[in-house]
Amino acid sequence: MTEEMVIQIGTNALTTMVYLAGPVLLAAMAVGIVISILQAVTQINEQTLTFIPKMIAVILTLIVMAPWMLRILQDYAIAIFGNAGEIVH
Repeated sequence: MTEEMVIQIGTNALTTMVYLAGPVLLAAMAVGIVISILQAVTQINEQTLTFIPKMIAVILTLIVMAPWMLRILQDYAIAIFGNAGEIVH
């Protein structure tokens, strides 16, 4: 196993992680910003008000994006296990 292979495996792992976590985090962030703006406009200072809308947004994002996320994860796993012989040597 060479240094280039280690760097490539690490880069692919980080890229896959960003692809999988990105949509969920962006949905939660967008809902949080919208709720924060609404709280600022209406001057409602309730900290727990954003929890349920964020949770719903994350669940809906996971439901909608699940096939794409599974395909990305499968491609990564196939690449890792397919190159296991090269990685071991």
